[in-house]
Amino acid sequence: MSFRSALILSTVLAAWSAAASAETIKIGVTPGPHAQIFEAVKPVAARQGLDIQLIEFSDYVVPNAALDAGDIQANSFQNQPYLDNQKADRGYRIESVGLTVNFPIGVYSKKHKAFADIPDGGKMSIPNDPTNGGRVLLLLRDKGVIKLKDGTGFKPTVLDVTENPKKLKFIEVDAAQAPRALDDVDAAAINTNYATQAGLDPVKDPILREDPKGPYVNLIAVRSADKDKPWVKILVDSYHTPEVKEFILTKFKGAVLPSW
Repeated sequence: MSFRSALILSTVLAAWSAAASAETIKIGVTPGPHAQIFEAVKPVAARQGLDIQLIEFSDYVVPNAALDAGDIQANSFQNQPYLDNQKADRGYRIESVGLTVNFPIGVYSKKHKAFADIPDGGKMSIPNDPTNGGRVLLLLRDKGVIKLKDGTGFKPTVLDVTENPKKLKFIEVDAAQAPRALDDVDAAAINTNYATQAGLDPVKDPILREDPKGPYVNLIAVRSADKDKPWVKILVDSYHTPEVKEFILTKFKGAVLPSW
């Protein structure tokens, strides 16, 4: 056998061996930025022997149920307050293993160019889950629109509103349906991933936008039983690379912020 043939055979065998030994995991993501970012993570992880398959979920409820049931090995779509709430309500044995990105939530309107233009008694939709709905109420409080009871923490509800000078009517909708509510309300609070899906610009279009602070950094979650497995470290390290950070900054231009 010639040296060239031996070299080719050696390369083929090495590639086959790497493919054969690669570990495959399924990761649940929501469509939009989370899925797009993990497409950038996949080749980084593959170089370390981890094959990532993405499973897209259209809402915020099913990914944790699927993870807890073992249908997927990890998910990337939520922040810590949301995860804590899900664990308290449903008893899931899953936990965070690494931080990812922050999506400042925005308030959008098709009818008004500024939040001040919303008339007294105007309708405003907010997400119906405690974490994201609470985020919006905190945003409104921080902007001086409403006042909340003391000690409400990170998950206030409309029942915690103590002052509402504009007499806004809050309509709670599923987060995924928020863009559709825009035609029927004066303003709608929409999570960044659903805003981008609807063709909205999360930097330029909101009439109010959350400051990128607080506990709302998103995370990678796995089952508690898996947290110390070698693939988890590879997964997190692959996400936390300059290559992925550069992709986020270039692709989303400030709508999504690296937070590790």
